[in-house]
Amino acid sequence: MTQRLVLVAKLLRGSASVLTRMITMLAIGFSCGQLSAQDSEPNSGHGDTMAKETANTIVITTQLGEVRGVRQDDTLQFRSLPYAQPPVGDLRFLPPRKPASWAGTLDATQFPNRCIQPPDGGIFGQPVGKLDEDCLYLNIVTPSVEGAHRPVLFWIHGGGFTQGSANGYDGSVLATQGDVVVVTINYRLGLLGFLDLAPFGDAYSGSANNGIRDQVFALRWVQDNIADFGGDASNVTIFGESAGGASVLTLLATPSADGLYHKAIAHSPGATDTESSSPVSELVEHLTAAEQEVVSKLTKFSTVELLALQEKLPGVGAAIDHVVVTRSPSEAIKDRGKAGVPLIAGTNRDEGTLFSALFAMFLGDPSSMMQGIAQSVTAGMDPKPFLDALATHYETTDKMVILERVFDAMFLKAAIESVTQATQAGQGGWLYQFDYATTKPLLGRDLGATHAAEIPFTFNRFNSKSSEQIFGYDHADSVAAELAQRWSDTVIQFAKTGEPNGAGLPAWPKYEPTIRETMVLDETSRIERDLNRDLRQLWEGALADQETSAQVVDGE
Repeated sequence: MTQRLVLVAKLLRGSASVLTRMITMLAIGFSCGQLSAQDSEPNSGHGDTMAKETANTIVITTQLGEVRGVRQDDTLQFRSLPYAQPPVGDLRFLPPRKPASWAGTLDATQFPNRCIQPPDGGIFGQPVGKLDEDCLYLNIVTPSVEGAHRPVLFWIHGGGFTQGSANGYDGSVLATQGDVVVVTINYRLGLLGFLDLAPFGDAYSGSANNGIRDQVFALRWVQDNIADFGGDASNVTIFGESAGGASVLTLLATPSADGLYHKAIAHSPGATDTESSSPVSELVEHLTAAEQEVVSKLTKFSTVELLALQEKLPGVGAAIDHVVVTRSPSEAIKDRGKAGVPLIAGTNRDEGTLFSALFAMFLGDPSSMMQGIAQSVTAGMDPKPFLDALATHYETTDKMVILERVFDAMFLKAAIESVTQATQAGQGGWLYQFDYATTKPLLGRDLGATHAAEIPFTFNRFNSKSSEQIFGYDHADSVAAELAQRWSDTVIQFAKTGEPNGAGLPAWPKYEPTIRETMVLDETSRIERDLNRDLRQLWEGALADQETSAQVVDGE
């Protein structure tokens, strides 16, 4: 089985490299938009008796030293807070290290650099923050640094583990609405964050998950310092979407993160149950170097050269390396039992439409991607029986339709497996499906409730003054505003109590595999039983048939 998982990881990641860039060009902008340049300028807010205030800024005293932030949208915002040393020079490809202290007052009024990534094309405007390896920073939005410490919502951005940044997500509405502290983080991406160099020396053990190590390091920083910004270190909720959702599930399987968070929400999480593998032969070939020279050459590469190399290698992302990430999320939830955390996970009704639209516009034949994604659904087994079953059930030979169903299945399977284990072995799991369709065309199509569509609702951007952070919907849509209020209230309620009920949505039972009750987020939110049963039974049937066949062969 391990060999099959390694194979599917290579197939899936290798075929996804071009698509990932286009997905994230759209999804990052679509989900929450890019902050405009004027948003990085000081505005309004308030602080405490320990603070030195002006009309637009505030200086607070922390255990790390003085920090100057901005007052904006009735919040205090502190940006570019360093949680680790810049991972540059000899620190490239190594674990994060504690940052140096600063003298004087740290300027936290401007957004930080974004981690190295391919250009996103600026479809939704140019993102804030230049690209630089010096990127291990986080942003904090807090209602106040006074009074009782507040629950912390710790957001991990998506982008296929190759793109995105903390700067594209505005937590100001959540902060004031729920009296919570919102933290958004950067973490190393692409080869810099997820290249497995373990065969090249003990110093690089775990390098396959340096991006996850960065997330853990940021969580440790929160534990040590968030009280100075009004947050409660004993009540931290990790949440994220797509690669961020996958990161949330991965952190459940990362022992070094245990105790650093207390609740988890995974939006459209991809599977993170593949084994890491090092592309040793590919590196030797593409670098035209002897094996013992590979790391030295990579360390001296410019970031432009690294991005060019990234295009030639299998795709990268979080994986089981038995050093940082020790097992699959489902295994970890089962292992930890009642010592685990409450979990919400879910998907969007039309996850796959974004991907089929991108293929239709840019990439053409989706066969390779379809095979790779299907093989991730079937845990590395032959994907043909599953693909054939999809074609038969949905009565279609249209590859784009089948591609959509395959993506739907990939995200849904990860969500179902994790909440099932959380209910059976842990502190409880709740499953949602976001159904409220986009009301404006994207990529020339009506994409429905597509991938990333729920994020403006999670951050309640419909109840903000600005429409800049909303794509696919009308900022004045009263139905969307009501749903955003109820869903974001539920996220806040869960962050405060570990229980999603009592915030305006219908009563939401834990997900039990015998009943399979799912919260449907729509104009009229409701509970439905065994939602997506047909799709679930198709992948379960394909897996069961192949496992039976394998047992027969093994018994001969």
